[in-house]
Amino acid sequence: MVPVVISRCWVTVFFFFEPNYGGREGDRPGLARRPRTASRPNVLGGVEPDLPAPPTAPPTAPPTAPPTAPPTAPPTAPPTARAPPAEGTRSPARGRRILANMAAPRVVCGPVLLPLVLLAATSADVGFRFASYINNYMVLQKEPAGAVIWGYGTSEATVTVTLYRDQETIMEKVTSVKAHSNSWMVVLDPMKPGGPYEVMAQQTFGKTNFTLRVHDVLFGDVWLCSGQSNMQMTVSQIFNATRELANTAAYQSVRIFSVSLIQAEQELEDLAKVDLQWAKPTTENLGHGIFQYMSAVCWLFGRNLYDTLQYPIGLISSSWGGTPIEAWSSERSLKACGVPTQGFTQSNSVTGPSNHSVLWNAMIHPLHNMTLKGVIWYQGESNMNFNRDLYNCTFPALIEDWRQTFHHGSQGQTERFFPFGFVQLSSYLSAPSDDTFPQIRWHQTADFGYVPNLRMPNTFMAVAMDLCDRKSPFGSIHPRDKQTVAYRLHLGARAVAYGEKVIFQGPLPEKMELLADKGLLNLMYSQEIQVQRQDKIFEISCCSDHQYGKSTLNCGKGQEGIAITTSLLFLCMIWR
Repeated sequence: MVPVVISRCWVTVFFFFEPNYGGREGDRPGLARRPRTASRPNVLGGVEPDLPAPPTAPPTAPPTAPPTAPPTAPPTAPPTARAPPAEGTRSPARGRRILANMAAPRVVCGPVLLPLVLLAATSADVGFRFASYINNYMVLQKEPAGAVIWGYGTSEATVTVTLYRDQETIMEKVTSVKAHSNSWMVVLDPMKPGGPYEVMAQQTFGKTNFTLRVHDVLFGDVWLCSGQSNMQMTVSQIFNATRELANTAAYQSVRIFSVSLIQAEQELEDLAKVDLQWAKPTTENLGHGIFQYMSAVCWLFGRNLYDTLQYPIGLISSSWGGTPIEAWSSERSLKACGVPTQGFTQSNSVTGPSNHSVLWNAMIHPLHNMTLKGVIWYQGESNMNFNRDLYNCTFPALIEDWRQTFHHGSQGQTERFFPFGFVQLSSYLSAPSDDTFPQIRWHQTADFGYVPNLRMPNTFMAVAMDLCDRKSPFGSIHPRDKQTVAYRLHLGARAVAYGEKVIFQGPLPEKMELLADKGLLNLMYSQEIQVQRQDKIFEISCCSDHQYGKSTLNCGKGQEGIAITTSLLFLCMIWR
């Protein structure tokens, strides 16, 4: 018996626990959950086995119960349906809960003891709830894929998921709660873009029913945005921030979601914390502080897509500044690239978590059941002096591992080779005089110099070398022109993800000729280049420490394409 004292009005309830309910911790700040297993480690490092099933006889009234309200009758009615969670908040069902066979409650005014009959060494505080990111205002992936709806419940209970629109039932899916994980999952039929819809989930266990609802749900394309600080920069930090923050009225079908900064030593099945639940864009949630939420690149990318596609877009931001790729990679992919697990020296370019897989475990893997359209990525600065020579393996390996994990987690609904876009690093005034930054840019393409390629299929890249921001208050490594970055990413997505015939990358060289005696390099391009005839026909800023680099290039058109001759020194300058 564990007596719990509650003052004023109270409800007397008996709790009799069933085995294998497998409790989960509630949504507490910074708390990383462990998946429920058949046996679980105890605080001393041992393993607590599940206990045999308890007796089925109803509990008798304990001597400490108030004589005026003995709870002896069995349940006479199921609990009432739970109200939907408020906008921008987490569902009440996500807190710590206890499911039990209850005696009939009776309300009494005055202090009372709630006698709890506990079975030793069991974990029975599981609640019926949706996964953390299934909430009001969310966007689910549209056809041809099916969206995944999942959550947690009572072991072996039946869960029915119903999709409504204007009180009309669109579809109904039935599943059961798995005994080993206390989780349930359904895959909806492919839906055309649009909405709004309501999703209802009802758990039935014996005579007990629980109901969950989320409203204003749209179907469209869902994109995950990840990386380090250049992805984390909010709309309030970029050029023309006031105008961009005010430009939301026409984009209420672009919904945003931001994951909290959490680390974990093991792969989590659900998010431990959320910074911004699914929401419509507002001035406040697009510019919520410095390097917080919402990601400017993510938002502007989604807004550009919406302008083109004219249907709902869901954007999930999961990024952390100053982090190397090793923190975002699974142990599998790091092992495949031979990344050392110890003996490395911490680089001053790494200011965030750098332990292997800690952000993959806590901020990416919990999303792997979701059906996605694609991913955009902005990272690499922290690997300038941290396993730089392995980036040509770790980055392609990350892409492959994410693709495989999301495809499997979504029951095959996320494409096996979903589109993956990334930003090639911009220039950096404080970069050392060596070629560390150019090496990372080269390794970002798996040493091909372009994408898509054989090692990185179905990828697209936005070049940012020309966007150096010498006066950025956040340092030149954080250029504020995120509008151009997002626009170039959206062009790549339109070409690679949506199959449009648009130009999304610059001309690629096909032939090079070194004119050593003249110190010149002759480049032949297959794609035609249009040049305006002026006194200086070409000028580019390399954003060097001392002055802008300028060059007049000799351009000519041959039978095979366009030839450009320039100095080797100038090519080196603009590359850095």
